[in-house]
Amino acid sequence: LVAQFDGYESVPGVFVKGKLTLGENIGDLGGLTVAYDALQMALKEDPKANVEVDGHSQDQRFFMNWATVWRRNFTDGELRVRLNTDPHAPANFRANGAPSNMPSYAAAFQCKAGDAMVRADDKRVVIW
Repeated sequence: LVAQFDGYESVPGVFVKGKLTLGENIGDLGGLTVAYDALQMALKEDPKANVEVDGHSQDQRFFMNWATVWRRNFTDGELRVRLNTDPHAPANFRANGAPSNMPSYAAAFQCKAGDAMVRADDKRVVIW
């Protein structure tokens, strides 16, 4: 996760500090994974709840709702300050960072190897 987030350029020439944000990144990936597993268990118990809404599957809506939580907008100046002091990665990278490590995300959106939201097997991070 450190290397993954170190590679995210937030403003031109300024990158996320993976070591600074590591604790929160672990929390995001672990929490999202557990929440997804809980959804799958609930759907197994109540298959009728697994319906499409507005053309989106339950799995797609799960990940879309995750991304919606992270909608934020900061000035470049504010981002520069936060990148040096905040143990949270910028919201856009939190929205995409955790799901890009989850094969269930790729399956939900029919992503293929090489797509932006699909991390190679040797770079994919698994928590627990």
